[in-house]
Amino acid sequence: MRTLELKDASKPLAEYAAGLGDGGIVLTSKKKPVAALVSVKGADSESLALSMNPTFLKLIRRARAEVKRGKVISLQQVKQQISEQTASPKIASPRKRRRATRG
Repeated sequence: MRTLELKDASKPLAEYAAGLGDGGIVLTSKKKPVAALVSVKGADSESLALSMNPTFLKLIRRARAEVKRGKVISLQQVKQQISEQTASPKIASPRKRRRATRG
């Protein structure tokens, strides 16, 4: 990704967008990032929305930190856990279900 100091941006936005290709441009002010101009070709609206969602970004940061600490499980372990959960679902008694649905 290229960087561009805002004070040096002299072309119209459309020209910068047309020249993006697969990369992007990080716009800076006093060498600190303030915005980014990135291509969204091939991206769907859900991916774009998630990429800007603070809750989702927090989840990603937490997951990356867990990986760094070595706190990971294999795909086989995930499949096993899901299989165990779906094989023996815990069904509440009718009385408990009725109470749970009351607001």
